[in-house]
Amino acid sequence: MGIADQNGTTPSVSTEMKSGKDLPPSMIERLTLILDAFDGRGARITLEQVACRTRLPRSTVHRILDQLITFGWVEHASFGYCLGRRALRGGDGEGRSSLREAAAPFLHELHQQTGMVVHLTVLDGPDVVYLDKVGGRFAAAIPSRVGGHAPAHCTAGGKAILAWIAPERVDALFGSVLSRSTENTITDINVLHQELSRIRQRRGVAFEREESAHGVACVAAAVRGYEEPVGSIALCGNNKSVQLERLAPLVVHAVREISRSLYPESDHSGRPRKAPSVPADTFSAEMMDRLLAASPEDWI
Repeated sequence: MGIADQNGTTPSVSTEMKSGKDLPPSMIERLTLILDAFDGRGARITLEQVACRTRLPRSTVHRILDQLITFGWVEHASFGYCLGRRALRGGDGEGRSSLREAAAPFLHELHQQTGMVVHLTVLDGPDVVYLDKVGGRFAAAIPSRVGGHAPAHCTAGGKAILAWIAPERVDALFGSVLSRSTENTITDINVLHQELSRIRQRRGVAFEREESAHGVACVAAAVRGYEEPVGSIALCGNNKSVQLERLAPLVVHAVREISRSLYPESDHSGRPRKAPSVPADTFSAEMMDRLLAASPEDWI
């Protein structure tokens, strides 16, 4: 890979060429090229795509990716390569890695079913961190990226998580005044608590219309753990055309299946084993089956 061997010599430039030019002489430059291939280009890419974007030989890319996987900078799964826990900001890398792996097929399925942008987020202080983003043509219009942050109180995914944590913790996270992203953003803590109460009354379904970005509408639900939510899934689209209520059952089904995968010992009802300091309204298995069987008009 252009690195001196034990005798201090460097392999011939003819062994590794980059579009007729020598490869970057530094391993750091090659690592940077490969990691930059993920920036703003989606959560997952194939080996061939990395090689194309970096203009490095496929064999070189494969060897470096293997090293990045070993040290946690990149992960490899059936869908290709994605940024690993060390490339994403925030803690609990192992838990987030498991969540991403469990959620990946459902994100793709939701996108295939709806053509909309799908987010996987986790709570990080008063913000959400985007662990994954799958989208089509509308993805570029949504100002989110894998590893990026957004205020939790103005995103559907964030509100879906906040609805199932203790109100005292919500107060501690935000204080009395909340930051504004658009004219529709909730900026009063009491109003936020009212919104979180409505989410619980809807059995955990959160809606957002142009609260985080103009022209964007989202519906989300939380992935529930034994004691508290571990993340959320959100479907996002154009506010002028998307019918969020019709899409809510798809999101609820996805988070329920992800929870089953991550927590097989739970009762699969979505209720934590240790009840939080909020009402325990959530989907039972019987309720979920009825929701998925009902027409959208009957559901909400």
